[in-house]
Amino acid sequence: MTLREPGCELCNLAAPAVWAGEKFSVIVVDDANYPGFCRVIWHDHVREMSDLSLDDRLLVNEAVFRVEQAVREVMQPLKINVASLGNVVPHLHWHIIPRYADDAHFPAPVWAQAVRATEPAILAARRALCDQLGAAIARRFS
Repeated sequence: MTLREPGCELCNLAAPAVWAGEKFSVIVVDDANYPGFCRVIWHDHVREMSDLSLDDRLLVNEAVFRVEQAVREVMQPLKINVASLGNVVPHLHWHIIPRYADDAHFPAPVWAQAVRATEPAILAARRALCDQLGAAIARRFS
């Protein structure tokens, strides 16, 4: 397994981690339509959960739960979507996405066709919480 690989999108993230450990990192994704969208990214190139040891599976699941709790606390969404969909990138990673009745895709998945535009002022208010979210995530891992 390799920790960093040239050309790998998740090895060469532009977004700074709000928390980084030996085995995984947590980022708040810069997504204009989904402020508070986070990812937990396993550092090594591992494609499937079953490739991890039991201890590592438990570790990363606990990390996803901690991020979900921080998103719920700070962003106050109607629902949280948690997904692990990486079909191309050779990293296990989880998407933790706050969902609201007024978001562009609700109630469909965020990858579906948009059905509305969220009011810019509402998105701006949610974006304003992202620094607080990063701090809440970091607290959960300290």
